[in-house]
Amino acid sequence: MSDQKIIIFRIKHLFEIFKELEDHFDYDVYLVNSQKELKDKALSSSILLSDQNFEINLNHIKLQFPVNFKNLIEKINIKFLRINAKEKSSILIGLYEVDLNSRKLKFQKKEINLTEKEVDLIMFLNSANKPIDIEQLEMKVWGFKSKLETHTVETHIYRLRKKISENFGKNDFILSDKNGYFLNN
Repeated sequence: MSDQKIIIFRIKHLFEIFKELEDHFDYDVYLVNSQKELKDKALSSSILLSDQNFEINLNHIKLQFPVNFKNLIEKINIKFLRINAKEKSSILIGLYEVDLNSRKLKFQKKEINLTEKEVDLIMFLNSANKPIDIEQLEMKVWGFKSKLETHTVETHIYRLRKKISENFGKNDFILSDKNGYFLNN
């Protein structure tokens, strides 16, 4: 079962064609016959196919018959690529949003630019389910383990905290305890 869905609204013959070809697609196909059913099935990774206009917030392809099936499949694939790119380009961490494409950290209506290393640091801390110590951060984010005492990690975290504090007025995004650094999410 795929997390990508094609929802066909009240066009049974189109649904039957898609069902017949479903094994060749990377998405599941559903037929809905009512607005209520549509709201129950609709997800952010869904594409609605219909011959009607809708005011709901969905990825919608309005069909005009006769349909060129090759062009329709191409439109569907492009929409799914856009959905996937959008979903993967923006990560929510608590009240903050990290835009991976533009390397920005957003909080309420403000945003700050991040360096590539700051994005890597935030994403690594976000993926951890426990505090991460300096040595692990050096290895996983910076790609080295220094035998010399270095303050690279501490300096980057200090600067990132300062940037967040000065722009957002918040001091609780990156926290630390005796076990290491972690995100407050």
